[in-house]
Amino acid sequence: MLKSMTGYGRAKVENDFREITVELKSVNHRYLDITIKAPRIYGFLDESIKSNVMGAVSRGKIEVYVSIKNKEGSDVKISPNFPVIEAYLNSFNAIAEKYGITNDVTVMSVAKMSEAIAVDKEDADVSELTNEVLAVLGEALKEYDTMRKNEGAQLCADILNRGEILAQYVDKVEARSPISEQEYREKIAVRMNEILGESEITEARILAEAALFADKISITEEIVRLRSHLKQLKAMITNEKAAGRKLDFLVQELNRETNTIGSKANDGEIAKCVIEMKAEIEKIREQIQNLE
Repeated sequence: MLKSMTGYGRAKVENDFREITVELKSVNHRYLDITIKAPRIYGFLDESIKSNVMGAVSRGKIEVYVSIKNKEGSDVKISPNFPVIEAYLNSFNAIAEKYGITNDVTVMSVAKMSEAIAVDKEDADVSELTNEVLAVLGEALKEYDTMRKNEGAQLCADILNRGEILAQYVDKVEARSPISEQEYREKIAVRMNEILGESEITEARILAEAALFADKISITEEIVRLRSHLKQLKAMITNEKAAGRKLDFLVQELNRETNTIGSKANDGEIAKCVIEMKAEIEKIREQIQNLE
C-alpha cells in the first residue's frame, strides 16, 4: 500500500577513522522538499545525499542530519588564516593608537574572529568519505522506509474502511432515489391539478410536466460517478506507487458529486445520507494529506 509522508530513520557506523551518524525525519508537504544539515566543511556531500533521498522518496518535507566525528589522524585540516589575522591586528592597533586605549588582544580572542581559523577538508579521501556516508544513509533510509510503510498501512486501512462506509451510503441513496422521484412527481401532479384544475389542460399533459420536473432531480449519473470514484480510490490505495496528488483530486470529485446529490435531491432521507457522506469524505481527505 501507499506510504506515509511522516517518518524517522537513524543509523550510525564507526570505523578506525571516524564515526558517522545520519538521521532522517519528514512531515507532510505538497511537494518534495529536502534539506541537508551537515558540517560546512562537508558541503560536497549535499548533492549525493539529496540524489539518494530523491531516489527513495517522492513527496514530503525531509530533513537529513549528518554528523561526522573524526578520530586521531583525521582528514580535517585546521590552520590559521594569517592574512585575515594580520588585518584584524592592524585594525586593533589603529584603534588603540587613535583612542589611546590598551590593545589587550590575545590569541584566543583572535581565534574567535570570523575566518581567522581555516577549517578545511583534505581532498584525498572525498570519494571514500562520500561512499561511507551514503552507506550509512542507506541504512537510515531502510529504517525510515519501514516506519513510513507501517504508518501508511494504518492510514490506508482507515481510508479503505471509510470508502466502504461511503459505498453503503451510496447504496442507500440509490435505493431511496426512485421512491423520492415518484413522490416528487406525485406532489407536482397534485399541485398542478390544484392550480389548473378548471383549465382545459389534460391529465396526461400534467403528468408529463410533472415527470419533466422530476427528471431534473434525478441523481443516477452522480451515483454512477461516485461508484466509479470509489473503485479508483481502492485501486490507488492498494497500489505501491505514490498517488497522493491524484488522491487529492479524487476526493474533490467525491465531494463534488455528493454536493450535487444534496442540491438536487429534494428528500429528507437522502439529505441525511449526504451529511454523513460528506463527513466521511472529509475524514478521508484528512488522512490522504499524510500519504506520499
